[in-house]
Amino acid sequence: MTDKTLALCIPAFNAAPYLPRLLRSASQQKIPFDEILVFDDCSTDNTSEVAREFGARVVRGEHNIGCSGGKNRLLKTTNCGWIHFHDSDDDLTPVFTMLAHKWMAQATAPDVILFDYESRRFDDNQLLAIRHFDPIALRTDPVRYAIRQQINPYCGLYRTEALQRVGGYDEDPAVLYNEDCRFHMQLAFRGLTFDSEKQVAVINLERQGSMSDANRAKCALARLAVLRKASEAIAPAMRNEVGLEAWLNARQLAHVGRFPEMAQAIALAHSMGVRSPVEERSPIIRQLAAFFPLATFTVRARYVNWRRAVGAGAGSA
Repeated sequence: MTDKTLALCIPAFNAAPYLPRLLRSASQQKIPFDEILVFDDCSTDNTSEVAREFGARVVRGEHNIGCSGGKNRLLKTTNCGWIHFHDSDDDLTPVFTMLAHKWMAQATAPDVILFDYESRRFDDNQLLAIRHFDPIALRTDPVRYAIRQQINPYCGLYRTEALQRVGGYDEDPAVLYNEDCRFHMQLAFRGLTFDSEKQVAVINLERQGSMSDANRAKCALARLAVLRKASEAIAPAMRNEVGLEAWLNARQLAHVGRFPEMAQAIALAHSMGVRSPVEERSPIIRQLAAFFPLATFTVRARYVNWRRAVGAGAGSA
């Protein structure tokens, strides 16, 4: 395996409409990718044909295994020393590989480099936000950062050998919808080093429309599963961080009506030694939750949902 080679790895399912944009961007890089791999997860459209038209090497699955499984297949397939995962419906700027090679050439390069990225609207490319990572926090305390922050794989440059040593993605179905956070926690827990690139070279494209309540519930449930796994793997000094996140998760679960799991998240926070939601903005909620956590979060969630329903009804009148 050559240290300074770079693979673009794209898990794809029914991605034929989206791949041309990304693969054109890949072909326009200042420095060519050494490999462009597309894992076709049993698509029912012509994903494989489109990928091959643009010169990508296609790895086909025998049965649908999901995004995490697809990334693990790509991780096992690549011959490159460095790997960048990218969603099929996102994009790259022309300088991504140039910036990547700047990092790869360093004798003391970290194992993981997170690129600041733009979020743009898919339909008209309107800029929605720019995500900035904290390089000092990543260098000094990646475990804390990985627990408290959402890190997506489309912004990462990874040393292939380090990912293979950790074992890649956790394919446990329970962490689906929060698997990227689980992945970066695993990397940090295993001692991989982190840093960030401040020049934007990655574009996350967002489709219009809010996430459905069903998906919000799946995300909240997966977050609970990830935090449980984190609680079993962390050093004592990080228990507080998991406890704080468990309180946030309890609030998420309450808002999607998953009250039994909300109680489990609160119990997890208590087991980590965090007895109240200290980051809660409302001092009244903080105090009530310290003594009556289940009732407090349940009543507030139902009130918020009622206000939302009333507002929606007024808007449609």
